[in-house]
Amino acid sequence: MIDLQKGDKKLLNAWAFYDWANSVYTLTIASAVFPIFYEALFLKDNHYIDVFGLHLKNTALISFITATAFLVVSIISPLLSGIADYVGNKKTFMKFFCYLGAFSCMGLYMFDLENIYIGLTFYFLGLIGYWGSLVFYNSYLPDIAFPEQQDEISAKGYSLGYIGSVILLIINLTMIMKPSLFGIIGTEGEAAMKAMRYSFVMVGVWWILFSQYSYYYLPKGNITQKKVTKAILFNGFNELKKVWLLLDENVRLKAYLRSFFVYSMAVQTVMLVATYFGAQEIQWSSKEESTIGLIICILLIQIVAILGAVLTSKASEKWGNIPTLIVINSIWIVFCVLAYFISLPIHFYIMATIAGLVMGGIQSLSRSTYSKLLPETKDTASFFSFYDVSEKVGIVIGMLVYGAIDQITGSPRLAIVFLALFFIMGVILLKRIPKKVS
Repeated sequence: MIDLQKGDKKLLNAWAFYDWANSVYTLTIASAVFPIFYEALFLKDNHYIDVFGLHLKNTALISFITATAFLVVSIISPLLSGIADYVGNKKTFMKFFCYLGAFSCMGLYMFDLENIYIGLTFYFLGLIGYWGSLVFYNSYLPDIAFPEQQDEISAKGYSLGYIGSVILLIINLTMIMKPSLFGIIGTEGEAAMKAMRYSFVMVGVWWILFSQYSYYYLPKGNITQKKVTKAILFNGFNELKKVWLLLDENVRLKAYLRSFFVYSMAVQTVMLVATYFGAQEIQWSSKEESTIGLIICILLIQIVAILGAVLTSKASEKWGNIPTLIVINSIWIVFCVLAYFISLPIHFYIMATIAGLVMGGIQSLSRSTYSKLLPETKDTASFFSFYDVSEKVGIVIGMLVYGAIDQITGSPRLAIVFLALFFIMGVILLKRIPKKVS
C-alpha cells in the first residue's frame, strides 16, 4: 500500500478502477448471461418450479431471492460500516465482500434445477458480496476526492465499469455463440450452456484480479482503534443514531435521501429485471435470436451509458445536480409507460438505448450529489451506509412488488408500469428539496 494525499490523481484513478473490476458482476451475472442461462433452464418446465413449498414462476422466484439478499445487506451494512469507521479497516471489509462475491460467482458454475438450493445460495451470496463491497467503496469517495472532483471521478468510475464489463461480455458472447473456438464441445445447446457456466467463473477471476490495483493504493481507513471489542460492536448502532440526528439537522441531505429512496428502488429494479423481461415478453423469432438480441441490448445499454454518465456530469455543471436529476427521472417515467406496449425486438433495442442514456447518468449523479451534501466528517462510511441502506431497502420493495405482480398476473408488464409511480414520486420529492444545492 502506498499513502497518497487526498485529491491525488493516482489515488482517484485507483478508486475509480474498482468499478472496472466489479462491474463485470452487474453485467454478466445480474444483467446478461446469467438471466439468459437461468431462463434456458426452465424452457421444459413452462417457467414454473416447486421450491420452498411453493409453486413459483421462475422470474418471481429470482425476484424474491434478490429481495431477500438486499434485505440482508441493508441490515448488516450499517453495522459493518460503523465498525469500519471506528476501527479504521474499511478496506478489510471491502475485500471480504469482494472475495465473497467473486467466489460465489464461480460457484454459479454448479447452478442447475436438480441442485436448485445450492445454485440459489451462490446467487444469494454473490449479491451480498457485490453490494456489501459497494458500501465501503462508495464511502471512500469523500475521503479521496475534494467536492469539486467528485462528480467527475464518480462518472469516470462508472465509465470504467461499463468499458471493462463490456470487454468481458464480448469475450463471453463469443464463447457462447462459437464455443468450438474455445474447445467447448457438445451439442449446440449443451456447448452454449457450458460456455455460460465458464463465464461465471471468469467473472470471479476478473473481479479478484483487477481489484488488487485499487487495494494497493486505497488507504486502510481512519485508524482510531485496532481491536474489535463488544463495546465497538454496539458502537456501530450508536454511530447510526448520531448520523440520524445529524440528518435531522441537515434538511437538504435528509430531503435528498427521501427522493433517492423512492426513485432508486425503481431504477435498480428495472436494471435487475430487464433481461428476464426481454426473454419472456419480446417476440423473438428463435432461441438463438433471443440470446444474441438480449446480449446485444445489454451491450448497447453499457456503451450508451458511458455517454450518459459523461453528459449528465456536464449537465449538472451547467444546470445543477437536482434539476438534472428531475429531468432524468422524468425520462424514466416515459420509459416505464412505453415498456408496457413493446413486443418486437426493434422496440427492445430502442428502449435499451434510452435506458442506457439515463442509467449511467442517474447512478453517477446520485452518488456524487449525496457525497457533496455530506457534512464535514471522518465517519463517511456511516453516512454512506444510510445512502446504501436507502438503496437496498428500496430494491427490496421494488423486487417484491415486481415479483408479486409477475407471480399473480403471469406477466411483468403491469409491474413495469407500476414502477413509473416511484419515478413520479421521486420527481415530486426532488422538487421539494431546498434550493442552493450544488
